[in-house]
Amino acid sequence: MTSTPSSAGAAARPDAPLAQDFVRFAVDTGVLRFGEFKTKAGRLSPYFFNAGLFNDGASLGRLAEFYAKRLLASGIEFDMLFGPAYKGITLASAVAVELARQGRNVPYAYNRKEAKDHGEGGTLVGAPVRGRVLIIDDVISAGTSVKESIAMIRAAGATPCGVAIALDRQEKATAEDGSDAPWSAVQWVRQQLGLQVCAIATLGDLLAYLQSNADGALAAHFPGVAAYRDRYGV
Repeated sequence: MTSTPSSAGAAARPDAPLAQDFVRFAVDTGVLRFGEFKTKAGRLSPYFFNAGLFNDGASLGRLAEFYAKRLLASGIEFDMLFGPAYKGITLASAVAVELARQGRNVPYAYNRKEAKDHGEGGTLVGAPVRGRVLIIDDVISAGTSVKESIAMIRAAGATPCGVAIALDRQEKATAEDGSDAPWSAVQWVRQQLGLQVCAIATLGDLLAYLQSNADGALAAHFPGVAAYRDRYGV
């Protein structure tokens, strides 16, 4: 694996400009930070992406715009959105609003962690879950949230058709024995669960962004992120 992303390949991708704009936006808002961060898998990562920091109206609206544009260009056919609790609730709501603004009005639903025994009851809230359902989340770390969402969607008689995320870390998942798996969580969702996955940006896009800032302060983070990809990337 080479530590230098292919600028020619990035330029050839139709969604590359959107991905680069998103990485810049995430850096500018402090959602994407650089340093030394310990992941759930115990790895020391040179960058950290925290979508929970899209925490005001302007940044959430801009994030939803990125999701909507990526989805409309993805070719994934879907009838409604589903947001897994908790982060997915806000994301699905915001993306539904932005899709409507862009001319694609679709219903959305989400789940609550604990079922209610009064009012409408149950664990699902929002529009009736039916047709082809697209799951909206920030990242796919282990696929657990996706599996839980699939179970709820199918139990409602609908069909899960895909997952939209903000960032694909493109790194090896952790196997059951704690070792590095030869696949990423996103690859696992695609291959084992059979769902399409579209991401606004990937680790490759992040590296391309850092490389394009060769004369700026961000360039100093390129070697560390590239080395991390060499060690844990897929």
